[in-house]
Amino acid sequence: MAEVVVIGAGHAGCEAALACARMGIDTLLVTLNIDGIALMACNPAIGGSAKGHIVREVDALGGEMGLAIDDTMLQSRMLNMSKGPAVHALRAQADKQAYQNRMRRALFSQEHLTVRQAEIVSIETENDQVCGVTTLTGQRIPCKAVVLASGVYLRGRIIIGEAVWDGGPQGLMNAGHLSSCLESMGFGLRRFKTGTPARLDVRSIDFDEMTEQKGDEPVQPFSFLTDRELENRFSCYLTWTNPETHQIIRDNLSRAPMYTGSITGVGPRYCPSIETKIVKFADKDRHQIFLEPEGENSREWYVQGMSTSLPEDVQWRMYRSIAGLHRCEIVRLGYAIEYDCIDSRELRPTLETLKYHNLFMAGQINGTSGYEEAAGQGILAGINAALSVQSQLGAREYTQLVLGRNMAYIGVLADDLTTKGTDEPYRMMTSRAEHRLHLRQDNADIRLTGLSYRLGLASRERMERTEEKQRKADELRSRLKTTHFNFSQNPVWLEDHGQQVIEHALSGSELLKRPGITWQDLMELDPDLAEYPRYISEYAEVEEKYEGYLEKEAAAIRKARVMEDTVLPELPYEEISALRLEARQKLARQKPRSLGAAGRIPGVSPADIAVLMVYLKKMEQEKTEG
Repeated sequence: MAEVVVIGAGHAGCEAALACARMGIDTLLVTLNIDGIALMACNPAIGGSAKGHIVREVDALGGEMGLAIDDTMLQSRMLNMSKGPAVHALRAQADKQAYQNRMRRALFSQEHLTVRQAEIVSIETENDQVCGVTTLTGQRIPCKAVVLASGVYLRGRIIIGEAVWDGGPQGLMNAGHLSSCLESMGFGLRRFKTGTPARLDVRSIDFDEMTEQKGDEPVQPFSFLTDRELENRFSCYLTWTNPETHQIIRDNLSRAPMYTGSITGVGPRYCPSIETKIVKFADKDRHQIFLEPEGENSREWYVQGMSTSLPEDVQWRMYRSIAGLHRCEIVRLGYAIEYDCIDSRELRPTLETLKYHNLFMAGQINGTSGYEEAAGQGILAGINAALSVQSQLGAREYTQLVLGRNMAYIGVLADDLTTKGTDEPYRMMTSRAEHRLHLRQDNADIRLTGLSYRLGLASRERMERTEEKQRKADELRSRLKTTHFNFSQNPVWLEDHGQQVIEHALSGSELLKRPGITWQDLMELDPDLAEYPRYISEYAEVEEKYEGYLEKEAAAIRKARVMEDTVLPELPYEEISALRLEARQKLARQKPRSLGAAGRIPGVSPADIAVLMVYLKKMEQEKTEG
């Protein structure tokens, strides 16, 4: 008997299964096709704006994605370096097949974890609690918890022009039965849509007609455990659409599934198809297109920015109208895929369903898009599934992990999904987080590793590294505050660095807080600072340079925590007449965990929150008097 069954082996399912197993729970990972484990069905890349933060958080919690991309990267870049450290974002191009193989090895070598190829057609419950699953071949598998991470496979439907068929991404089969079970369990299913561009044969691409995009040196790893030097092995290339491209698309909009009604699912706002771009941004005469490698031993290249479901003949003409692609050969056509997902407001912030205990959902089943968002949900759901089983077995008191909005981007993601919901595929962005300076990618280990270690997931090695990083950073910051530099005899350094000449000495800390002064500049004055590893000096630099802003943000977090720490018990919302009708209905449906979460539910006003505060105070008084 498996104690936890994880359904689906995409990026959510892999992290969920590994988290459960690493916490000592006997786990069964069931996938439609073992060859599809950790498939990068769209862009073979990890990270990017906000997404890179999530990968770092998954790694800090003890997950696998960061280690896997470090082992299989082809090119790495740090994005948004012209902006502040809150939005710096690491992104790495992956060797698609190598990444899958690397994740597969992690799964098959993990103690307490079994991987099996099968289709799950039903989830069994007893007294509103999960008790097992059943496969298509009729086998019943008893379990104490289930994590459903079905990706885009639930009733998946592939669309290329007028050609439509049931299937999963990249020629894999779909899951055609489980949706009916979910509907019978009371879940309202919705149809979302995503898409992908064509893959081209590299031998047919003229890179000399494009702009080369090299990786950054030195390469910064995703995982806090990666010590070795990483190497950029490939360049990417930039080209553009043009008026001819746009005219081909416009001439064929009458055949575009997005506009003929063939596609009914809602697509991602922030990753639109090329035909949607041409319609919505009709004033633009060109759009950026990036050519990116799919693997070291693969001839396929990915055409980022040209996701499409146009008919095949249109795709050939459209791609061949672009500079550098005039003689391109399409290996795989671009396509759209529609699939079933739930309303994420049917979940608790732990990603457990409101209807059934010990049933957790993670990834695109919750209405999100992106490998990184899936992995973040997967590790959160996996941790909570493991904690639930440990409680059932008497190994620990009942406890669940809720990541607050002030703790992690994963927490922002989970809270957005469970309180606000989403009417389109949800994508994480830095603008969604209130405490961006606190939730940086460089301090994810400081924020989360201690918590994960106490829960039994993060290893002792991770914990020791995190403690050493904090100790060294504190030591370094103390050194900066106590080391002074006198420029009265040497004003040239200040002039060379665009600083006003002054007569008195300045500490290293005071210098670093000045605009335009960096850690590298300070090493010119004190070469001994180079003894600190880069990951420590960069973390210390941000903490010191933005010390005042971080203190203000910490005060705001403490203030907001009062509302977040006011836990709401099971309340008879429908009977609280002082609440507006809309608030009563939405609070009763979503059962928010705290006053803060209640206040973020659309349709619940500040006046409703005031009513709840009075109601809670009255309950407390009655309890004291009784």
